[in-house]
Amino acid sequence: MRFRIRILAGTLAAMLGAAFAASGQGAPTPPPFAPGERLTYSVTWAVFHAGQVTASLQSIQDGSQDAYRVVTQAQSQGFVSLLFDVSDTFRSEFNPQTMCSYRISKVINEGRRHKVTNIVFDSKTKEAILTETDPGKPHAPPKHATNQIPSCVEDVVSAFYYVRRQPLHVGEVIHIPVNDGSKTYDVDAHVQALEMIHTALGDRKAFRVQPEVFNGLLRRKGQMLIWFSDGPQHFPLRIKATIRLIGTITGDLTSVSSVPPQAASSH
Repeated sequence: MRFRIRILAGTLAAMLGAAFAASGQGAPTPPPFAPGERLTYSVTWAVFHAGQVTASLQSIQDGSQDAYRVVTQAQSQGFVSLLFDVSDTFRSEFNPQTMCSYRISKVINEGRRHKVTNIVFDSKTKEAILTETDPGKPHAPPKHATNQIPSCVEDVVSAFYYVRRQPLHVGEVIHIPVNDGSKTYDVDAHVQALEMIHTALGDRKAFRVQPEVFNGLLRRKGQMLIWFSDGPQHFPLRIKATIRLIGTITGDLTSVSSVPPQAASSH
């Protein structure tokens, strides 16, 4: 059971990022989102309420350039929290024009597992530079790794917003370079159907998309489906991952809100 909960914890933090990855080539304008937007998801594991994930968008300065930062927070709740407490925070920064990722930081607190990971994507040298530390082992040397990347890649969070900018068509396959600090994976996302689904926001038409993230970007066996709203904002309304030995984990969008930039920056 503990092994299963640990995998669930990692999936709870990663599913909203890995599911939405896409390449940064030729993104259309204007974007269907703005700084201050906050998306809130309720996550269930089978019949159990597992936790909540929020994604807050901010505008920042990266040197002389404007940049966007997405702060994604995953918190276990209810039954799952009693077995295995999860409190993870991802911060992704990307170019709002090209949608190419600049960097991502991940603070992982899952039971007794604690890890801080920083990945910088250098488009000039075409390198992903990873630094990783364990707060529980303050005297241990940090882990360093450098890997080659294309000139434009997505991290597991920034890509979430790129997909929302894309025109989706049934039958389309989106080819996706995604890097999480090591190998760059080419993920295919298949736009399977346009269908009506019931959500906390009401009945909505949505594109059902299947990204091939397992046995690659996610080193497990399973299947993932995402439903993007049929409209200019392409909200990810639902994410469903069926994982071997774990079962089905579902994230449902429960609210879309706007918060002042000052409030967003404090989270």
